[in-house]
Amino acid sequence: MGNARNIAFWVILFLLILALFNLFSGNQSEMNARSVAYSDFISQVEGGGVTSVVLDGETIQFTTGQGTFETVRPSEVDVTPVLLENDVRIQARPQEQSGFMAGLVMWLPVLVLIGVWIFFMNRMQGGGRGGAMGFGKSKAKLLTEKSGRVTFDDVAGIDEAK
Repeated sequence: MGNARNIAFWVILFLLILALFNLFSGNQSEMNARSVAYSDFISQVEGGGVTSVVLDGETIQFTTGQGTFETVRPSEVDVTPVLLENDVRIQARPQEQSGFMAGLVMWLPVLVLIGVWIFFMNRMQGGGRGGAMGFGKSKAKLLTEKSGRVTFDDVAGIDEAK
């Protein structure tokens, strides 16, 4: 039982570190991209300044002569006809991160911290192997009249009893 807890602890710790790494690292292309307004993006497309576009779910990454930029497509707006009219190279990708994964990445550290807090509170109340400060507790048993009264006749003749 103790070995299973030890393995579970290391698995949870590994998943927590992995989730935090993914949360803070991000994608390199996202870190290099600068955000612009959607209307500015449409103006640049119609002006011929946009050379290529990557459609990633609701995110649009586009390349101009000044570098790579990023914008968010409003819902219910189809940008593809405008891009095709202005001879922009289009590359479409499936959405990188689903809403479930985004929620999981956001809530996982909080849930792990709550789980660790509950674990330690349970240990402090004596729920696991003597509690948090259980190392100093005595294992002595209280003898009563009923449970075992030792008389002289019981120990007579035993060298250790002298």
